[in-house]
Amino acid sequence: MQSVLAMTYLWLKAGHIIFVVFWTAGLFMLPRQMLYLYPAEAGSAEAALWEKRIGLLRKIILTPSLIVVWVLGILLATSIGAWDQGWLHAKLLFVVLLSAYHGIMVGRAKKMFAGKRPMSEKQLRLWGEFPGILLAIIVVLVVVKPF
Repeated sequence: MQSVLAMTYLWLKAGHIIFVVFWTAGLFMLPRQMLYLYPAEAGSAEAALWEKRIGLLRKIILTPSLIVVWVLGILLATSIGAWDQGWLHAKLLFVVLLSAYHGIMVGRAKKMFAGKRPMSEKQLRLWGEFPGILLAIIVVLVVVKPF
């Protein structure tokens, strides 16, 4: 029985890591695609093309990966009984921030589809660094478990 639980844990962990990579890659791509959309006139063929690409990124990579990351993460934490550990609470805080970033950027992309520019190009470039910083903090918390 112990080996079955250990194998389940390893599969959950592998799946969690795989979908974190997918999700993070999508979060890196989203602001870059928004930068490409930025100069396009609302209603133009170029804007429609970037709207389609951003929509596909959201529907095929971002949203499904977000859901799978959360489900597998909760299953992992439950399987190892980590709910009372400080590092997990800190990690969850940063994953919530990353999830909020996801939602904010998707919302801003939708505003851009309507021809609005809620962020400057410089702001988009700066916001594009946010997932990398959060990912680095999350990895340190999971690997080092400082508290």
